[in-house]
Parts: sequence; structure tokens; C-alpha cells
Amino acid sequence: MTGGQYMWSTMSNAGVPAADRFEWFTDMIARDVVPVAVSSSQAADFKAQAAFLSLGPVEVSVHAYPALRSRRSAALTRRSDPEQYQLALVDGANPMWISQRGSESGPAGGDLVLWDTSRPFEAGTRDEQGTSRCLVLHIPRKELPINPDKADRLLARRIPAQRGTGAILVRFLTSLGEHAAECGPEELGRLGAIARDLAAVCLAEHADAGHEVDAGAQTRALLERVKVFIEHNLDDPDLAPGTIAERHHISVRSLHLLFQHEEESVSRLIRRRRLERCRADLARPELAHHSVRDLAARWGFTNASAFGRAFREAYGLTPREHRRQSVPGALAEH
Repeated sequence: MTGGQYMWSTMSNAGVPAADRFEWFTDMIARDVVPVAVSSSQAADFKAQAAFLSLGPVEVSVHAYPALRSRRSAALTRRSDPEQYQLALVDGANPMWISQRGSESGPAGGDLVLWDTSRPFEAGTRDEQGTSRCLVLHIPRKELPINPDKADRLLARRIPAQRGTGAILVRFLTSLGEHAAECGPEELGRLGAIARDLAAVCLAEHADAGHEVDAGAQTRALLERVKVFIEHNLDDPDLAPGTIAERHHISVRSLHLLFQHEEESVSRLIRRRRLERCRADLARPELAHHSVRDLAARWGFTNASAFGRAFREAYGLTPREHRRQSVPGALAEH
């Protein structure tokens, strides 16, 4: 097991004797996720990995494992219950299915699926071969501001992760793998609150319970939606507060109020992310035949002189100097 106090804790049974790997996995799931009875045709050499990250009010975990079938009986539920909703992004070559409260998701590859640890369920994979992967958001029941009867409607149902708030939630959760190690405990707690709010808004939309989510959670979800929109449209030279506000059906003043407690304004965020994209492209050898002007225009900078000044202000050297340092042999006029 590796990882610091405020980082991902990662585990793998690669160093465990093959005959003991399946027991390692079942013990880990019972201890760190929820007790279930597990069976697998791959039990003789069951290779699995897991990672966990605590985010204050919630936790995120990632699991990769071979074909299996699991069952959480009523007896196991009575014996031990973390009282959580667990919302998973299902991925991998052999996606899992889950059945709970009379519903079955079917193989949920690429989508989100919700289950309740306080109720019996069954889950598994269809195929005997292939690896499954799940990214799971663990939400204490008391932290989800949705009427349980309405949340129950979503159990073991596929929730789209390619559009809307589902896509924003998934993007937010997956980005934690890249940046969680840079954050202190207060920042991680704030990120956990955002993850909870995004999950609440996503689930409320699909359960027809939007009015049950407080205005603060909806505001934080809107902020993340705006950030994702910005990220996807950095190459648009017309990306600006006015166009962003129009696309999200809010006023420019409301947009600026969304960012009032952020470390940077919406305009500064756009500028910083564009500069970061340009800086990365200038360091890519395969793009050395593109001029600095072309790469700047690729990320929305229409004025080469203004781009050069902004780049030097941000990084202490010109775009060409950065390219020469990063890509030896790059032509000076590029």
C-alpha cells in the first residue's frame, strides 16, 4: 500500500502468491468497500488493483479486477453497513452489471450506476474473461440531499456519463488522479464537497428531484459546468465572459459572481489555460514544424504580439526561447 496522508492510497496483489490473490481481494473489498460474497472463475490467479482517496465528506475509489460475481445478502447487510450510496463509473473490457431492488443495470460500460449499501444486491460481469474497472464515489446517505424514495428510483439503473452533469462529474472525478497529490486537507475537503454536490445535482435531475438540492449545491455544480465548457472551447477565439454567460443562460454579472470566491476570474482562467496549452504544444517535438503564431492561434490567441507578452509575463521567457529549450534543433523562426 502506498500514498501519503492526503494522497491516493494504492494497493495491488501483484506481490501476493497467486493462490492467495483472490482472498486478498475479497478481504480488501470487505474492509474498504462493503462486505460481499464473491466468486470467480479466475480465482486461481486473481490479479487486482485498487486505490482510495478521502475527500472529507466523501471518498473516491478505483478498482480493476477480472471476471467475478458478488452478492450482498440481507444477512451481510445487517452485519455491517457503511450506510452509503455508491455511484460508480463502469469501464473496462468486461463491464459490470448490478441488480438491486428489482432493477438490473445490464453491462454498464461507459455509464454511471448507483447502489445502496443498506440493501441487498448482486453484481458481476457477463464474460469469463477480460478486466473490469470501476471508479466509485462513496457518499454517506446523510450527505445526499435527495429524498430516499426518489433516490431509490435510480438504483441499478444506468445513468449517462457522456453528457450533462454526469459527464461533468466524471471529468471532475477522473482529474483527481492527476492533481490530488498537490492539494492539502482543506482543499481536498472542498473538492469532496464539490463532488458531492455534482453527484447530488446529477442524481436529482434523473430522479425528478431538482428542487430538493439546495441553491448552494446547484451553484457549485454550475461553476464546474462552466469550467468544463471553458476547457472544451479554449480554441475558440470568441470564448469570453459574454459568450459563456449566453451559453449557460445567465447574465455576465451572474457569471462573475460564480467566480467571486475562486482564485482567479473567468477571464484569467481562460488566459491561463490557453497559455498552458500553448506552452505544452511548444514543447512537443512533433509540432516543431508549426510556427509559434500558428500554435498560439490554435488556442485562441489572435494577436501574436499580445500572446508573446502574455507568455513572457507568465513564464519569464519568450515562446521561442521556451521552444528552443524544450525542443533542441527547432528552427529559430518557428
